[in-house]
Amino acid sequence: MKKLSVCILFGGMSPEHEVSLRSAESVLNHIDSSKYHVFPVGITKDGTWILYGGKDYAKLPTGEWKEHPGNRRVAISPIRGQGLLSFEGDCVVREHLDVVFPVLHGENGEDGAMQGLLQMAGIPYVGPHVGASAVAMDKTLTKLVVGHAGIPQADWQLVRDKDLQTRMDGTLDSLEARFRYPMFVKPAGTGSSVGVSKAADREDLRAALLVAAGYDRKILVEEFINGREIEVAVMGNDNPVASVCGEIDSGVEFYDYDAKYVTNTAKAYIPARIPADVEETVRDYAVKAYRALGCQGLSRVDFFVTYEGNRVVFNELNTIPGFTSISMYPKLFAASGIPYPRLIDELIGLAMEARQ
Repeated sequence: MKKLSVCILFGGMSPEHEVSLRSAESVLNHIDSSKYHVFPVGITKDGTWILYGGKDYAKLPTGEWKEHPGNRRVAISPIRGQGLLSFEGDCVVREHLDVVFPVLHGENGEDGAMQGLLQMAGIPYVGPHVGASAVAMDKTLTKLVVGHAGIPQADWQLVRDKDLQTRMDGTLDSLEARFRYPMFVKPAGTGSSVGVSKAADREDLRAALLVAAGYDRKILVEEFINGREIEVAVMGNDNPVASVCGEIDSGVEFYDYDAKYVTNTAKAYIPARIPADVEETVRDYAVKAYRALGCQGLSRVDFFVTYEGNRVVFNELNTIPGFTSISMYPKLFAASGIPYPRLIDELIGLAMEARQ
């Protein structure tokens, strides 16, 4: 059988650059090289595209990959049929690509920008297309779509960065009139809990808003939901399926960036410690949210299940979830009977199917 040429894109110019490197390391170590010609392409923080010439993928998280002597500068051409262009002196070499797996988190990788380039180039790619990617990346737009679909979610309010410059005290008053402390404050367009804070009082809230404004002009403020953090992996195009539910016990006040990727405090429970009927409700809502946003390929959908009453509350949807060695998406499907290498096969197959 003919090998497919697969480009694994990683890195990028977002605050989640380092997470992407770790995700890509894991994907590259699990992809079946007997089935695919693999082109590992990294994007540096300053926007340089590099075809990594090495085979030691442990060098991705350390940053050493950028200095490999076998590296070449490359780009994906927006012109259909050209594929991956690599530059060797005055020569340009074209490599055909059958599919791209953008293991890119956050800005310019998960928000529809890269998807738009690949769409113009006519190259199939893993994950949701432009519209779903753009909407899901903006937490406030996601809230509007999910609310319209009738899925329960935390109460929320949009704050804009200019409000902090012109009427900070009025903004604080408005938020305190609507929510009790603690409140959660999030940049509208980041993932991996980048820029997210839990505010326990007015001064915390002021500081949290300013932190979030450093990442995005739109800021989401949410009511606090006292519950278990539940995650569900969803995969498919026209007929998406949900994995078993997983539960994250962060071991700290909330599941922030450090708890996810730096410290060892977080603990995952698969399956989640919730009743069977509640798990089915979570899985049903996960597929419903996936369909409402127009997702295809894959996404991870996150919920809370309240300690009192087991009420299911939507949190967020990630169109390119983490694929690191500790990430829930591959773990959840492994627990559902689809091991990591087969999961990659399935996702590549869905990308090819979506093009037809």
